[in-house]
Order: sequence, then C-alpha cells, then structure tokens
Amino acid sequence: MTATTSSPGFPPAAVKERVPFWDNARFLCVTLVVIGHGTQRLTADSNNALIVYLFIYAFHMPAFAVISGYFSRPRAPDRRQMTKVITDIIVPYVIMETIWTFVQFLVEGKQEFNPTKPSWTLWFLLALGIFRLVLPYLALLRYPLLVAVILSIGVGYMNNVDSTFSLSRAIGILPFFVLGWKANEWGWVDRWRAVARHGAAIRACAIIVLVAWLTVVVTNIELWRSIDLRFWFFYEDSYAGLGESEWWAGLVRLGLIALAAILTAAFLVLVPRGETWITDFGRSTMYVYLLHSFLLYPLRETGVLSDEHTSAVWLLSMIFACIAISIALSAPIVRRVFRPIVEPKPGWLFAPTDDEPSPTRGSRRT
Repeated sequence: MTATTSSPGFPPAAVKERVPFWDNARFLCVTLVVIGHGTQRLTADSNNALIVYLFIYAFHMPAFAVISGYFSRPRAPDRRQMTKVITDIIVPYVIMETIWTFVQFLVEGKQEFNPTKPSWTLWFLLALGIFRLVLPYLALLRYPLLVAVILSIGVGYMNNVDSTFSLSRAIGILPFFVLGWKANEWGWVDRWRAVARHGAAIRACAIIVLVAWLTVVVTNIELWRSIDLRFWFFYEDSYAGLGESEWWAGLVRLGLIALAAILTAAFLVLVPRGETWITDFGRSTMYVYLLHSFLLYPLRETGVLSDEHTSAVWLLSMIFACIAISIALSAPIVRRVFRPIVEPKPGWLFAPTDDEPSPTRGSRRT
C-alpha cells in the first residue's frame, strides 16, 4: 500500500491506492470526536453523559494519532515536505485561529488574539506539526517507541510545560503517533488481513475489550467523577496540576497509555475493512474536525445543555445530532465551499526555486 498525506492528521485526502478501511476508521474517529465535544457540557450534571464521555476519551484522540502516524514517513524534510507543513498546518491554523478570535469577540466580548494558545480543537493541528518535525529524529533511535513513552510520562512531572503551542498535549500523545508509524513498518495491517479468516474470533475479543472498559466506567462512575479522570485523558496538565504530585503519578499515565493502545486496537479491529456507506465520508474528516466546533459552540456557551436538559433523552438526542453533523460536514458541497480555509493553497507565499521561473522575471511588454 502506498499513500501520500495531504491534510494533517487525517491522511490521506489523495492516495495512489485508497484503502476503504482507513477511510472508515477516519470517519468513525472524527464522529467520536464530535460526540465527545457535543456531550461535554452534559457531563457536569449527568452520569450517563460522563460514561459516554470517558468511554470515548480513553482512546479517540490516541486512535487519531495512530492513524496519522501510520501514514507518516521519517524522511529528512525536503522542500515539498516543508511546504506541506506550512500549507497543511500553519496556514490553516492561523486562518482558523483568526476566525475563532472573531467569533469569541462577537459571542463573549473577548478581545485577544493569541495564536500561542490554540482554541478548542486547533491544538491537534499544532501537535501534528510537532510530530512531523520530531519523527525523523526519533527514527534514528534504536527504540523510538520507548523513548516516546518516556517523554510522555516525563513531561507530566514538568509544571513549566503547558498548552503553549500544544506542546504538553503533543508530547503526551506522541507514543500513539510513533506506534502508528511503527505499526506500518511492522506490517501489522497486512498481518491482520492474513488472519482475516479468523476475523470473527478476533472481533469477538475486541468487543469483549470495549464492553469490559464500558463496564469499568459504569460501575465506578462516582469514583471517576471524584478524581476528575476525564482531565487525565487530555494529556495536557502536569500531574501536580491534576492534583497528583506523588512520584507514582507517571505510572498512572503509563497505565492510561496502555489502556488507550488496547482500546484503539479493539476499535480498529471492529472498523469495516470494505466499502461501506461511510467510506466516502472518510475523505472529509479534516472538514468535520475543524468546522464542527463552530456548530457546537453556541450550545456550549449558552448553557442550553445543563440542568433539566441532561436527561437520557437529551443525551441520546445530542449523540444522534453529532452523528448528523459529522455526516453533513462530510458533504462534497462543504469541501467546495470551505476548501480555501481548510485546505488553502497559498502558492504566492513561497519563493521560486532555481528551476521555477520567478513571477517577476521574464520579458515585459511595452
């Protein structure tokens, strides 16, 4: 299988040979992101919502990082790759951060443009940029996955590493990105295809794993609420910031990394491998990821999803609404309308190379 990445974190938008499995996985992942964001405000007053939230947040962003890593290559950056970092990450980030600043000014009266502190979902764009920068160096090491895990655990002990430029979260979920890259190198997906005749048994095990995690969440929901477990899944705050300054706090993160890896594997095992009705939607996950927050923002800020609006009926309604949002934002017309801000092509930014004519050169007509 060969593939080329065209949009950060949600590769590939264009490939030499598209594999339906990855398109299915991308769409299901981004739908989980939307559901997680849509139910977040309900978690304060609803245990049912917190159950859904914890179940999803245990693995949905790690799964995204694994998929991103799978399609990454640790080559020394050339002009094309450096250009893509600018066009796929930096420019969309600046555009979306500017839009968010304007929206927050209109809704909240907030007057601050601070691109060092990414708004809401934009942190993952910067994290992907960091992943691309460090992967060639990690690939030089004998045990890059082990190093990534050590970095993820170690950064939690450092109070001075925060969300500035998404650094804390990027380092926190770095092991999953490296795991995705190594999974490609190790040929895990090809091996999965080789044992497809035993797929029913493997899928049964994956279902058991996910049901077991759901059971753990349900039966201990009051404990998880009391210790604010959901904040651990963000991989953002230091252990001291999470209220755990003991030396063994890093072991908690190690356990959560292992849990996320197991749940991600179970999730990917259950993803359909062939063409389905969601396969085409997997081409638009970048649009869903960046645009859904603008639809959910009014609900989050107006207090609609609180108090009497936290019943199971409201929760189910919100889940179905989030699925509908994911499908709607995957429509081709959305890609056509929003492509200039989601996938900009600012060719004018780049200086011409020696083999490219400069737009200021050449003969002039008089």
